[in-house]
Amino acid sequence: MPFVRSAFARGITTLTLDSPHNRNALSSRLVAELREALAAAGRDDRVRAVLLTHTGTTFCAGADLSEPPSASGASGLVDLLRSIVELPKPVVARVTGHVRAGGLGLLGACDISAAGRGASFAFTEARLGLAPAVISMPLLPRLDRRAAARYYLTGERFDAAEAARIGLVTLADPEGDADQALAPVLDGLRRGSPQGLAESKRLVTADVLRAFDRDGEALAALSARLFASEEAREGMTSFLERRDPAWVRQTASDAEAVPDAGAIPDAGDKGAAGSTGPAGASR
Repeated sequence: MPFVRSAFARGITTLTLDSPHNRNALSSRLVAELREALAAAGRDDRVRAVLLTHTGTTFCAGADLSEPPSASGASGLVDLLRSIVELPKPVVARVTGHVRAGGLGLLGACDISAAGRGASFAFTEARLGLAPAVISMPLLPRLDRRAAARYYLTGERFDAAEAARIGLVTLADPEGDADQALAPVLDGLRRGSPQGLAESKRLVTADVLRAFDRDGEALAALSARLFASEEAREGMTSFLERRDPAWVRQTASDAEAVPDAGAIPDAGDKGAAGSTGPAGASR
C-alpha cells in the first residue's frame, strides 16, 4: 500500500498522507513518494493546484525517529520542501489533525493552508536535543518573528487560531470544517490559467527560494549533526520510551534541592509524545 495516495478531480490533484503506523511521519519512503507525486502533478497539464491532506488524527508527526539519522535524510527533506515551493502549481494544505516539528515545514512550504477542527501544532525539536533547522527555510520568511522565537524555544502546543495569527496557516476555523473554508480558495485556483498561476506563485515564493539557495546546505549539515549527537540520542530515546530526558530530570532535581529557586517546569508535556506516537521531530 502506498504511503501517499493520489486522486484527481476538477482540476485539483489531492495527495493524501496515509502512513498510519507512524502517524504520517517523514520516513524516507513517504518523502520519496510525496516528491514523486508532486512531480507527476507538476507535469499534468490538467492540474491547476495540488491539495495536500492526511488520514487519521495527525497531519504529520515530523521525522520518523525509528530510522537511523543520516545526512541523506536531511538532504531529502530539503529537496522535498524545495520541490513544493518550486512546483509551478499552487500547493494547498488541509489540516484537521496534529502537526509536529518537521510536519510544520510542509505547511511552511505550501502556498495556502487551512486548519479546521482537531488541528494542533508544536515545534518539539528543542525538547529532543534538536532544532527546527531545515524547516526554518520555508517557515521564517512567513512567521511572525516574536512568535517563532517563543514556539521554537518552548515547544508549547498551540491551536489553529494561533497558527493563523502568526502566519503558519492561511485560514483557521478551530471548531469548523476545513473543506468549507477551502471551497472558495480551490474554486479560485480552478479559474486561474496555468501561466498566471505559475508566474504569480514565483513572485510570492522568491524570498523562500532565496533562503534555500543561501542556507540549504548549511542547515542540512546542522540537522545531520544534531540528529547524530549524544544529547539528541537521549532526547529521542526518552521520547520513544515515554519518559523525561535527563536534562528535565536534572532541572527538577535542582529545583527540589533549592526550594526557593522558583517553580518546577511542567514535565507533563513530552513534546509530541502525547499526540504523535513514535515520531515527532524535524530535520
